[in-house]
Amino acid sequence: MQKHERTSAAMANTSSLVIEQLTLKRQQQVLLSLNETIAGGDILTVMGPSGSGKSTLLNWLTGMLPKGFSASGDIYLNEKKITDIASHQRQIGLLYQDPLLFPHLTVAGNISFAMPAEAKAQRKATISQALSQVGLAGLEQRCPQSLSGGQQARVALLRVLLSQPKAILLDEPFSKLDSQLRQETRQLVFGQIRQHKLPAIMVTHDQSDADAAQGKIISLFSVD
Repeated sequence: MQKHERTSAAMANTSSLVIEQLTLKRQQQVLLSLNETIAGGDILTVMGPSGSGKSTLLNWLTGMLPKGFSASGDIYLNEKKITDIASHQRQIGLLYQDPLLFPHLTVAGNISFAMPAEAKAQRKATISQALSQVGLAGLEQRCPQSLSGGQQARVALLRVLLSQPKAILLDEPFSKLDSQLRQETRQLVFGQIRQHKLPAIMVTHDQSDADAAQGKIISLFSVD
């Protein structure tokens, strides 16, 4: 993508994630090449078997590319180049297939862990309001172990959203949920992404996830 094309895309929507001329390699073998612009509220789905480069793409986007892999190309988040910025400064949220909640913290403690610094009372009110919006009102002091799988998934989502990311990555976030819970959680996650106008990239094996995202789908193929 040329610079004027990137600028035009960003002007059309103030929130955007741009992958520009990415070539991702394992040693000398090309895994994938990508040029994509994801506008705020849109979800790009990347599908493919294990070894096709899905997770490595997310690692590159978050600045945590493993040894043995290399990449050329750039990342622009809301028109700002972040390719060489440290991982913790990129303002990209990541939602995993496991909730990864801290067992020694309450629900409120887990959510507040990644929140920007603000007055304690304001933070408490923000968490309570967010929990109420996702059907978890009054659970601030519960331990994560006492929650159902669906409730844990909602807490994990709120922890990402209240960290105030400017983009969000979804790494097989629904794969361990049963069919009904998967549908409900998926609807909630995608709804929050659109409400917050966050550009999002989801990697998945499941076609139903891709269909529900209602966005562009990229299919990768394994490299022997």
